[in-house]
Amino acid sequence: MLEVSPSLTTARPSLEIHPLGIGGKEDPVRLVFTADAGPAVVVAMSDLRDRFRLVANAVENLPLPSPLPKLPVGRALWRPTPDFRTSTTAWLMAGGAHHTVMTTQVGLDVWRDFARMADVELLAIGQATDVAGFERELRSNAAYYRLAQGL
Repeated sequence: MLEVSPSLTTARPSLEIHPLGIGGKEDPVRLVFTADAGPAVVVAMSDLRDRFRLVANAVENLPLPSPLPKLPVGRALWRPTPDFRTSTTAWLMAGGAHHTVMTTQVGLDVWRDFARMADVELLAIGQATDVAGFERELRSNAAYYRLAQGL
């Protein structure tokens, strides 16, 4: 649970033991740190049965407004692009999963290259995203993949 890569910070993470509160297991050791402020990408993969889909959202990691002592985990606070409403709407329209990965080292262009090489659909949410255009892209992609598979 709450596996967050310490590569998201340049600060030294601390190792701490905190109660888990579920599952009746021993209290786990956790890495506690806050991701550095700056650009990042949040990505999720979904299995649509006829293809895999990556949904990627460019985000900006923000400094924490105050310490979070009751959240003893790796953590990041981010602002999605282009804005919260558009990003959330597009993410849900794409069926974006709730389990995600974050990278501060790889931008949307690299994800586009990867998707092309792996023959995986990529829906990128970035500064230029608008809901109507995103919906058109979803429909175009659906038609493309149906034709590509002869359905």
